[in-house]
Amino acid sequence: MAAIDNSWATKGGLGWIATTFWVLLAVGPLAGFFTQDPSFEYYMFMGQSMLINTIAILGLNLLIGFNGQISLGHSAFFAIGAYTTAILMNFAGWPYYATIPVAAIICFGAGFLFGFPALKLEGHYLALATFTLAIAVPQLLKYKAIAGWTGGVGGLILDKPDAPEFTRLGTDQYLYYLCLILAMLSFWIVRNMLRGRSGRAMMAIRDHAMAAGTMGIDTAKYKTLTFGVSAGITGVGGALSAITVAYVAPDSFTLQLAVSFLVGLVVGGIASLPGCLVGGAFIVLIQNSSQSISDWMKVTFSLRYDVPAWAIYGILLILLMYFMPRGIMGGIETLWLKLTHRKETQA
Repeated sequence: MAAIDNSWATKGGLGWIATTFWVLLAVGPLAGFFTQDPSFEYYMFMGQSMLINTIAILGLNLLIGFNGQISLGHSAFFAIGAYTTAILMNFAGWPYYATIPVAAIICFGAGFLFGFPALKLEGHYLALATFTLAIAVPQLLKYKAIAGWTGGVGGLILDKPDAPEFTRLGTDQYLYYLCLILAMLSFWIVRNMLRGRSGRAMMAIRDHAMAAGTMGIDTAKYKTLTFGVSAGITGVGGALSAITVAYVAPDSFTLQLAVSFLVGLVVGGIASLPGCLVGGAFIVLIQNSSQSISDWMKVTFSLRYDVPAWAIYGILLILLMYFMPRGIMGGIETLWLKLTHRKETQA
C-alpha cells in the first residue's frame, strides 16, 4: 500500500508550516467582525463541513493508511455518532457538548466489536464486509421498532446551539471554532499515538502482519483497537455534523458518503496527516463547485446540453490520480524532494 512515510506524523514536531496553517484556520473566522458580507455565514458553514470531513477522513486514515485494514463502511460510524448526539439532545435534553464524548465512546465500542469478526478477513473480503455495514445501517435506522427514537425516514430536527454571549461570535463562527478545536485535538491524539509504541505496532502490522506477529506484536489486539479508535474519531465527526446541520436522517449517511470519505483520503494522500485536511477540503469544494463549473462550461463552449456535475467530479479525480497517484500531499512531497535534490546537486 502506497504511503507517505515522511509525513508530519513521524517527525519530531509539526513544524512551522503546520503551526502557520492552524493559525490561519483559527484567524480566518475573525474576518466576520470586519465584513458585512451576507455570504460570510455560508463560508463559515463550508468551513465547518471541511473540518468535519477532515475528522472523518482522519479516522479512516488511521485504519487504512497506518494499519492496512480496508473499510468502505465508515459512513455507518459517522451515522451512529450523529444519531447518538441527536437522540441525547432531543430526548434526554443533554447539552450538545456533552454528547460528543458519548458519541465517540459508543462508536469506539461499535468499531471494536466489529473488529473482532473482521480479524478473519483481509483485503477485498474486509472491504465487502464493511460495504455491507454501510448499506445496512441507514436501513436499520428506518426500522419501525426504533423509529420513535431515530425519527424513521423523516429523521430528527435539532436546535442549533447559540454561541455564548461572552464570545461575541455568530452561531456559525462559534460552531466553526468548535469543529476546529476538536479537529486539532483529534490530530494531536492520532499524532501522539502514531509516534508511540502503539503506532509503531500498527504500522508494522500494515507493512507485514506475519512478521509483526513473529516479533511478538499482538496483531489481533492492535487491529481491533485500531478499528475502535478509527470508528470513535469518525463518530466525533458525525456528532459535529448533527450539531452543525441541526438535522439527521438515514438518507444522509448512504454509501455515497462512505465513498466520499475514501475519495478524500486517496486524494489527500494515504498515511499522511496533512492529507486529511486536503481531502476534507477537496470533498466540500468540489461537490459545491461542480455545478458552477458545469454551468460555466455550457456558456463558454456554447454547449447544447448540461455537463453532469458528477461527470466533472469524476474527471477531476481521474486527472488527480493520473498526475498525483500518491495524492496531493504525495505530489507536493515529490516536488519538494526534487527541488531540494536539485539545489544540493547544484551546490
